[in-house]
Amino acid sequence: MGKIVIILSILSLFVCANTETKIDKTIDETCLSCHRQQQIPNGLIYRRYLMQYSTDIRMEEAIFKYLKNPSKETSIMPPQFFLKFPIKDTLELDELKLHNSIKKYLKRFDIKEHLILGK
Repeated sequence: MGKIVIILSILSLFVCANTETKIDKTIDETCLSCHRQQQIPNGLIYRRYLMQYSTDIRMEEAIFKYLKNPSKETSIMPPQFFLKFPIKDTLELDELKLHNSIKKYLKRFDIKEHLILGK
């Protein structure tokens, strides 16, 4: 009985890890590859959202709203930004994948993850 529990636990870990990897690939394929190609400053965008919305939940809602209806009005970036960078095309992701991708994006650029606290 104990062996079955251990085997099922290990299998569930592999399934969860595989799901995380697929989400990471979605972020790299649909978001960051385009950002890299167009040299869009991800850190700057994250900081602008952080200053405006201050919490991950509010940032996620604002990014989701922008990605569902990309326009200068729904963007946090100033109008001059769009002289250099084009308006984003609407993503064809279902809402759950989009929310998960946004959470991963926010976690990747979260400044708290990069802080080094001294003793």
